[in-house]
Amino acid sequence: MSQNTLEKIRALLHAEKVDFREVEHEPTRTSAESAAARGEALSVGAKALLLQTGDAFRLFVLPADRKLDSGAIRRKLGVKRSRFATVDELNELVGLVPGSVPPFGEPILPFELYADELIGSGTDKVAFNAGTLRNSIIMAASDWQAVARPVCFRFSKPWSLIKS
Repeated sequence: MSQNTLEKIRALLHAEKVDFREVEHEPTRTSAESAAARGEALSVGAKALLLQTGDAFRLFVLPADRKLDSGAIRRKLGVKRSRFATVDELNELVGLVPGSVPPFGEPILPFELYADELIGSGTDKVAFNAGTLRNSIIMAASDWQAVARPVCFRFSKPWSLIKS
């Protein structure tokens, strides 16, 4: 499904007449590796995380230089529990591996999409792995928000504010 996901993203961006740049690189698994491979700042990266919140899986996108605040998500959605999807669940649900999940819900991935309000705040640019560990897309954050249509609220914290 990974190549299919990349093709769906390309088709959506072309249909919406959105300018983007695609970069092919060595496989990357972490946000830092991806940023280096793209030649972009870590803060430009859009980290997409699939979480089970309550009974539903939902996709959450945050700046790659920040950490998830799961408490903020539980409070906003009114759920008691949340957890990351397992590797097996991610593969079963969408045929993707960790690090390859793009920041898109419908029609690309079958999930409600949420974005941290800081996406694109430092610069109007966003970069992400696009369904594979080898292909990244870089585009205007405002275009991404217009096409992806996420629900936005704050659910990230700087790494320094997270207790281990």
